[in-house]
Amino acid sequence: MTEFRPGSFQILPTVIKNLVIINVLVFLAQQVFGHTVEDLFALHTWQSPLFKPWQFVTHLFLHGDISHIFFNMFALWMFGSVLENLWGPKRFITFYIICGLGAALCHMLVLYVENQHMLDAFHSISANGTNSMNEVVNFNHQYSPDPSDLYSPATIVDARLNEATLGASGAIFGCLAAFGYLFPNTYIYLYFFIPIKVKWFVIAYAAFELYAAIQSSAGDNVAHVAHLGGALVGFILVYYWNKNNRKTFY
Repeated sequence: MTEFRPGSFQILPTVIKNLVIINVLVFLAQQVFGHTVEDLFALHTWQSPLFKPWQFVTHLFLHGDISHIFFNMFALWMFGSVLENLWGPKRFITFYIICGLGAALCHMLVLYVENQHMLDAFHSISANGTNSMNEVVNFNHQYSPDPSDLYSPATIVDARLNEATLGASGAIFGCLAAFGYLFPNTYIYLYFFIPIKVKWFVIAYAAFELYAAIQSSAGDNVAHVAHLGGALVGFILVYYWNKNNRKTFY
């Protein structure tokens, strides 16, 4: 059984430590200031009046609840600390931010297409008059977060356009992909008990995210495409950096 052990590496290297601290501080600010922080710094679709360019970066430091931030920070430490020790802080933070930006861009492109279909349907209802109950019901069923409640189309559009995307998951999936590429035969332990090689874990997780992205509905609050985008960007970047250095496989 092959395992990667940090050896003389730092268990909590500088960038990882500071990323964890910043994420925790921002999470505390979210608890104090509520949606004001999310409106300003979480990622919003281009069609939303809440969209600001800096949200491509700032959304990486916001989280939805305590379990969201805990598991993200645990995964960041688990995989990111090895990468930072291997590459050094400058290259790691560059990698982390690029993966986060790539994940956000992929997510935004999908959001734009989905929201454009919604807006076209809404404009069709508006042009025909809101007294067409069948159109309203169909619109509600397709785009409402809770189809059992008959919201007005305008309310649904406003909620969807102003929905926030937040979390470091996209960048962390990039770290997972890089770790799987560099250390494919290293074992990790699912639930701290079941051994599995990282390469199979990454492939299985990516397949699950792809399936979930295809099957996701309006009520799915997980940004599966962002996860896949972060993993893809991470893989491409580490492949490019490592293509002339095959000795770093484990």
